[in-house]
Amino acid sequence: MSDRINELKDGWEIIEGKKLRQKFQFKGFLKTMSFVNAVAWEANRNMHHPDMEVTFNTCTINITTHDEGNTLTDKDFDLAKSIDQLG
Repeated sequence: MSDRINELKDGWEIIEGKKLRQKFQFKGFLKTMSFVNAVAWEANRNMHHPDMEVTFNTCTINITTHDEGNTLTDKDFDLAKSIDQLG
C-alpha cells in the first residue's frame, strides 16, 4: 500500500504507517479558506473525509480510514490524488 505514495505530488508523507499528511501553505486567509472549502467538496464527492488543521495561511490534511481501524486504504490515496488536482 505504501508504494502508492509515488502516485501523489511531492510533500505527502506517511505517518506511523497509518495516515497520509500534507501541509499546504497559502498567501492569506481567503486563499486558505477557498482551499479548505474545495477539499470539503472533494471529500463529500468521494465520501471520505480528512482531518484538517487550519490556520491563517496553512492547512494540514491528515487522511486515514477511520472505519477500517485508522489504517491506510486505497480510499486515502484516492482522496489525496483528488486533493492534488486542486492545487
